[in-house]
Amino acid sequence: MGRWRRGLCLLALALAPVAAGAADAPANDYPTTARLDYAVGCMAANGQTREAMERCACSVDTLASILPYDRYVEAETILSMRQGVGQAASLFRNTPMYDDVIADLRRAQAEAEVRCFK
Repeated sequence: MGRWRRGLCLLALALAPVAAGAADAPANDYPTTARLDYAVGCMAANGQTREAMERCACSVDTLASILPYDRYVEAETILSMRQGVGQAASLFRNTPMYDDVIADLRRAQAEAEVRCFK
């Protein structure tokens, strides 16, 4: 648990300049908590190492540079709703306009993968 906590502290420090520059950030910039949440999930999938932390920070920065935050939230909400059961989940799975939102997120994630993990 100590390495995990240390990794999170390092990640928070790496993202601190983002928070400090928030006044100068574009309107679609991601909140620090959203960046941290993304990076923690990324590190869970890619290892709890310093290298993974750097690549995951790069990934979320790349994602934020491509996809406006509102669009990111929309895509994450749709993906979450698709995991459910029943009529509401079916609506989110069977509506083509939602596929376009998810496709935008996937394209941005693919670009982040190319820039940060290759």
